[in-house]
Amino acid sequence: MSQTDDLRSVRFRRQREQDWKTLDALLLRVEKNGVHTLQFIEARSLAALYRQACTSLSVAREISLDRGLLTYLEALTARAYLAVYAPQQTLGGTILRFFARSGPQAFRRSLGFVALGYLGLLLGTLAGILLYAQDTVWYQAFFPGGAADPRQPGAPASELLSVIYNPETPDGGNLSVFASYLFSHNTRIAIFCFGLGVFACLPSFALCVFNGLGLGVLVGLYAERGLGWDLFGWLSIHGVTELSAIAIAAGGGILLGSAVLFPGPFTRKDALRRAGPDATKLAVIAALMLVVAALVEGFGRQLVQDTGARLVIGWGIGAGWAWWLLVAGRNRAGDA
Repeated sequence: MSQTDDLRSVRFRRQREQDWKTLDALLLRVEKNGVHTLQFIEARSLAALYRQACTSLSVAREISLDRGLLTYLEALTARAYLAVYAPQQTLGGTILRFFARSGPQAFRRSLGFVALGYLGLLLGTLAGILLYAQDTVWYQAFFPGGAADPRQPGAPASELLSVIYNPETPDGGNLSVFASYLFSHNTRIAIFCFGLGVFACLPSFALCVFNGLGLGVLVGLYAERGLGWDLFGWLSIHGVTELSAIAIAAGGGILLGSAVLFPGPFTRKDALRRAGPDATKLAVIAALMLVVAALVEGFGRQLVQDTGARLVIGWGIGAGWAWWLLVAGRNRAGDA
């Protein structure tokens, strides 16, 4: 850069530097305490100084001033843009908005995709029941519990009931460890259902069907012994929430997959970007439900031994989820 350019850069900086410093001071306050802490006159000055900084940056680029000044102005205007235009929301406000509006609205907008997840579980369960009725060898194919598991074809009813009404954890450990294990296990299933959906939707649907097959052969085993009602209560206390979480996670994956398969007037990249926010919210909803399901399964299922109480707890929690997802935050704009 020539001496003339140096002088021009110094003069340009000197004429505007005080405004930049004032803008920087306002931005530091906003970044530390939030824009709501500014007085009206300060907020108006912030917007005006942001526009002036953008003009300075445009002029600096046009007359090719030194690189250091350009970098400074680019960083300053980027910070000011976020302060002026970015949504001003605290972490607590974001969480509250998710529970009050955005989460349920995303679920309702994606209801068709979530329904496909439920359909996969239902079809798999029905297929498992029919396959078990045809040949009990299918039980080992879809529900391989191992030789130590008393839930086996040919086992007496007393052994089958011992699993349902046994207050101990399966491995004799404490309930908190058991709940942690269940959460990690169920989370892996949900992650696969969500993450694999982007590959043409089919993997998410297939995983739902496969999980339904395992449930179906188990239902077939207990129903064959006349213990279907006992199993229904045992499954209800946690299964209403757990299976719904898997279906919702699969719905998020299918939503992403549909954006790849059917991008409409958009490119596949843009279609994925548009589907991403709702799919992510479905994944968060599924994660919340899995936490609740693990706690209920790890503690409630072992501590509550009455079938009626299990039904009330399981379907009561399910009714709470249904109200939140189907009713909360209803408005035409958000549900569109």
